[in-house]
Amino acid sequence: MTAEQRQNLQAFRDYIKKILDPTYILSYMSSWLRDDEVQCIQAEKNNKGPIEAASLFLRYLLELQTEGWFRAFLDALYHAGYCGLYEAIETWDFQKLEKLEEHRLLLRRLEPEFKATVSPTDILSEISECLINQECEEIRQICFTKGRMAGAEKMVQCLLRSDKENWPKVLQFALEKDNSKFSELWLVDKGVRRVDCKAVEDDGTEMASIQIFIQEEPECQNLSQNPGPPSEASPNNSHSPLKPRNYQLELALPAKKGKNTVICAPTGCGKTFVSLLICEHHLKNFPHGQKGKVVFFANQIPVYEQQATVFSRYFERFGYNVAGISGATADNVSVQHIIENNDIVILTPQILVNSLNNGAIPSLSVFTLMIFDECHNTSKHHPYNQIMFRYLDHKLGGSPDPLPQVIGLTASVGVGDAKTVEEAMLHICKLCAALDASVIATVRDNVEELEQVVYKPQKRKFFQIQNREFGTQKYEQWIVAVHKACTVFQMPDKDEESRICKALFLYTSHLRKYNDALIISEDAQMKDALNYLKAFFHDVREAAFDETEQDLTRRFEEKLEELENVSRDPSNENPKLRDLYLILQEEYHLKPETKTILFVKTRALVDALKKWIEENPALSFLKPGILTGRGRTNQATGMTLPAQKCVLEAFRANADNNILIATSVADEGIDIAQCNLVILYEYVGNVIKMIQTRGRGRARDSKCFLLTSSADVIEKEKANMVKEKIMNESILRLQTWDEVKFQKTVHRIQLDEKLLRDSQHKPQPVPDRENKKLLCGKCKTFACYTADIRVVEKSHYTVLGDAFKERFVCKPHPKPKIYDSFEKKAKIFCAKQNCSHDWGIFVRYKTFEIPVIKIESFVVEDIESGVQNRHSKWKDFHFERKQFNPEEMST
Repeated sequence: MTAEQRQNLQAFRDYIKKILDPTYILSYMSSWLRDDEVQCIQAEKNNKGPIEAASLFLRYLLELQTEGWFRAFLDALYHAGYCGLYEAIETWDFQKLEKLEEHRLLLRRLEPEFKATVSPTDILSEISECLINQECEEIRQICFTKGRMAGAEKMVQCLLRSDKENWPKVLQFALEKDNSKFSELWLVDKGVRRVDCKAVEDDGTEMASIQIFIQEEPECQNLSQNPGPPSEASPNNSHSPLKPRNYQLELALPAKKGKNTVICAPTGCGKTFVSLLICEHHLKNFPHGQKGKVVFFANQIPVYEQQATVFSRYFERFGYNVAGISGATADNVSVQHIIENNDIVILTPQILVNSLNNGAIPSLSVFTLMIFDECHNTSKHHPYNQIMFRYLDHKLGGSPDPLPQVIGLTASVGVGDAKTVEEAMLHICKLCAALDASVIATVRDNVEELEQVVYKPQKRKFFQIQNREFGTQKYEQWIVAVHKACTVFQMPDKDEESRICKALFLYTSHLRKYNDALIISEDAQMKDALNYLKAFFHDVREAAFDETEQDLTRRFEEKLEELENVSRDPSNENPKLRDLYLILQEEYHLKPETKTILFVKTRALVDALKKWIEENPALSFLKPGILTGRGRTNQATGMTLPAQKCVLEAFRANADNNILIATSVADEGIDIAQCNLVILYEYVGNVIKMIQTRGRGRARDSKCFLLTSSADVIEKEKANMVKEKIMNESILRLQTWDEVKFQKTVHRIQLDEKLLRDSQHKPQPVPDRENKKLLCGKCKTFACYTADIRVVEKSHYTVLGDAFKERFVCKPHPKPKIYDSFEKKAKIFCAKQNCSHDWGIFVRYKTFEIPVIKIESFVVEDIESGVQNRHSKWKDFHFERKQFNPEEMST
C-alpha cells in the first residue's frame, strides 16, 4: 500500500464507516487479522453497533505493515457484495455514494411510517440485490422472532447503509409491485434524477420523486438441499413450479398417507425438500374449517437458522405464516404467542421441552404434525426423546385428545451396539417405537435416479502412521481424577491442608497442560505444542506466582532451548502432516477446483492445522476457513453464531475458500456447499457419524480419507463399515414385514419402555437446609456460607454481603459483554496471596453490581461433620436455594 492510499483511506474513513459492516467481510480477511482482533471487532458490533466496529476495523487495517493487505481489503469488499464501496475506494471517487445521502435523509424521516406500513418479507426478494446476503438473512430472522415492525426497522438500517446507487429506485419498484401504502410517500417521477422533498402534511411527513431503474431479480441461493436446478425444484424460487424428483415423491408417500414415518435417505438427496412436500400436503388437505399446525425440530442453531429460512421462503407464496425460535432468541419472545400465531414453527427441541415443563404449552395436541430432523438422536435423555415421552404417555394413557403425526428424517438410523442383523433390527424397531413410527421409508423403486443425484464418496482410504505412546486421553482422565481428589483432601492441620491442596492443585494442573501439549504434538507440529506451553507459562507469570509455580516454571525454562531446537528440526516433522500434505497436493493437482472439508477432534487442532497450511509455501493456494461449535470448553470459547454463518457463506459462495477445517459442528445437518474431498484427521465416531461426515462430500467422484496413527481407530472405522452393511440389511428385512406385524412389535416395545421408565422415576431430591461453607477449590480458604447465596434469573448465583467482597479481587474481563440483564465487567479471583483461583465474574445486573460465582471453583464443607464435597454443576448441589431479592441489597 502506498502512502497516498493510506492517506486516502484515512481521509475517506467516514464514508466507509457509514456503509461497511466489517463482520460481513471478516472471513475474507482472516489471513490479515489476528483471531483476537476479529473477536474484538465482532464484540464491538454487538456492543456498540457497526459504525464503531468499522472504526476499529479500519484502525487495525491502517496498523498493518505487510504488503498486500490493501488489495485483499478491496477483494473482500467485492466478494462480500460491497460493489459500490469497492468502486469508490478503487477510484477514490465517492460522488455516487454522496448522492445517496439525500435518500438516506428522506428514509430516516419516513422511518416511522415505513415501520408501520411495510411488510419486510413481502418486498425482501425484490430489494435483496441492494443488500448484503447476511443482511437479508438477519431481516428474515428478526421478522421470525420479533415481528414485522422490528424486521422493518432492521430493513431501514440496512438500506441506510447500502452502497448500491440504485437502491432508492429498486425500493420504489418493490413497494409499487407489492401495492404498499408506503409507496405513496416514496414517489417516483421518471426523468427526475434528484430527490425533491416537500412537506405534504402538517406532521412533517415528506415524499420524494425518484427515477425508476428495473433490474432482473438475481437467482436465489438454493438452501433446500434439493439437488435439482432452481428452475425445476428449488423451494426458494417462488416463481417456478414445484417439480420433485421421483425418489423424493417415493420417500414422501407414506407420510402423505398420514402414517408416522422414519425417512432414511443419504445426505444430500433433499430430505428437507421432502419435508416441505409433506408439510405442504398436510396443511392443504385439512377438512374445511380446520387448520393444521406444524413444528419442525432442528438440533443445532446453524441448522435451525438454515431450515427457518428454507421453510419461510417456500411457504410465503402460499400465505402461510412461518416463525422460528431457538435458544439464542427464546428470551426475547413468547413461545406461546409464536406457536399460536403461526402455521409452521421451527424450533430447537429444548425450547419445546422447557415450554411443556413450565406449562406455557399445555400439550403436544396443539400441533398436527411434528418433524424431527436428524431423528436418530431420539434416545436416552435427548430433548427429542423427552418430547416423545410426553407423546407416548399421552397415547398409552388413553387420552382422548388428538396427537400430531410424527415424521423423522435421518441419513442413518444406526445399529447401536448390535453385532448381528437380528440385534440391529431390534435397535431400529426401538427407534421407531420412540418416534411411534409405523413405516421406514427408503428409496427402493427409484434407486438409479437417486444414485445419479447423490454421489457416494469412494471407499475410505486409510493412512496409518507409526504410533507413539505419548499423551493420551486415558492419562488425562487419571489426572482429572487426581485433581478432583486433591480438592477434598483433608488434614487436621488446616494450614498444612491448604498448603498441600494448593501444591497438588498446581502439580496436576501443570501435568494436564503437558499432556495436552503431547496430544497436540501427536496430531500437529511440535512448535504448536511448544507454543501452547509457552502461552500457559506466560499466563502463570501474569497471575499468582508462588514458590511452587516458580519452581515448575524454572524447570520448563531450563528445557526451553532444547525444546526449541527439537521443534525446529525438520527430521521431527509429524508424519501425519506429511501424509495430509501429500493428499492435498495430489487431489488439488488432479482437480484444482476441489472443495475440501477437513474434520478434526478439537478446536486446538483446528487452529494448529490452519496455521500449518498457511505457513506451508506449497499449500499457499489453499485459503482455509474454520468452523467450530458455539459452546465453551476449558481452553477456548466457541465461535459466535454470526461468525459461523459468515464462514459457511464464504465457503458456499467463494471459489477461493477451497478448504474448511471443522469440528463435529459440521458433520450433521448443516447444508454445506457440495465438496468432493472429505478428510477425517484422527476423527472417528459411530456408524451414524461415519455416514454423516462421508455425506459432506456430495459432488461426483467424491473421496473420503481417514488419516490416523492409531490401529484402534482404523479397526473401529472398519467395524463401522460392517455396521453400515448390517444396518442396510436390517432395514430391508423390516420392510418385508407386513405393517400389522411391525406395529405390534413397536407397540410392545413402547409398553415395555414405559414400564421401565415409570419404575425408574426418581423423586426430586430434598434440598439440604443446613448451612454449609464454600472453600476455595485451590487453597481451601473460606469464601462464604450457602445461606448467603442467592439465585439470579434462575441460573446465576451471587453472594450477599460486603464480607464476601473482601475475599476476592477483580481484574478487567478480557471480553466484556452485555447479555440479557447482565453486563459482564470483570473476572473475580481468590484474594489469598499467591492463589488467584478463578471464582467467576463480576457483573452489573440492572442497577446492582454483584459477583456471580461458579460452583466448580469451590469445595463444599459440612460445618458439623467437616466432610468436604465437590460439585461440577449447580444442579448437582442440592442446597436450599433462595431467590435474589433487591431489598436485601439495600439492607
